Amino acid sequence: MANESTSSFYHDNAATYAARQRTLPVRRLDAFLSLLPPGAAILDLGCGGGQDSAYMLSKGFDVTPSDGSPAIAQQAETLLKRPVAVLHFEDLDEEEAFDGVWAEASLLHVPRAALPDVLERIRTALRPGGTFHATFKAGEAEGHDGFGRYYNYPSAELLSEMLSNGGWHNIVISEGDGTGYDGKPTRWLAVRTQK
Repeated sequence: MANESTSSFYHDNAATYAARQRTLPVRRLDAFLSLLPPGAAILDLGCGGGQDSAYMLSKGFDVTPSDGSPAIAQQAETLLKRPVAVLHFEDLDEEEAFDGVWAEASLLHVPRAALPDVLERIRTALRPGGTFHATFKAGEAEGHDGFGRYYNYPSAELLSEMLSNGGWHNIVISEGDGTGYDGKPTRWLAVRTQK
């Protein structure tokens, strides 16, 4: 996790956060899964309460759920009835282990300066042709929300540049309006790209 206040938020609010009413991003999930072979190996990077993992498992995929917060990982284990790895983004060191990496609203906590390294770790963890999905809160400058959580708030241009420079292919970035855990109107960026 990027900083202490972000980590402590998820530690202190794990049960509430994991059990919150959240609309499953079914459209994004289905679009991502459609690019993968049946039963593909997927890393859910920053799985939160585990709902997205549960959906992908129900579709027959081989999902490895992980989260940087031990308390949140425990909540996801309760839902999924399977182990959830406690994994910080900067510690990801798999090589060509996954067909897909799903990072829904998780990489937005990576410090901007560390993002290229984390993206490279994800690329290394993917098999050739593997697909990567991530969502970010859009913005121009990094900052914190009302809960003290750190966000990197990138622009579509910044993300596109980072991914191009990182050797990714078929980069698609879409923008849309929604909300976050804080209930505030939020501009979201959804990224889909391939190794």
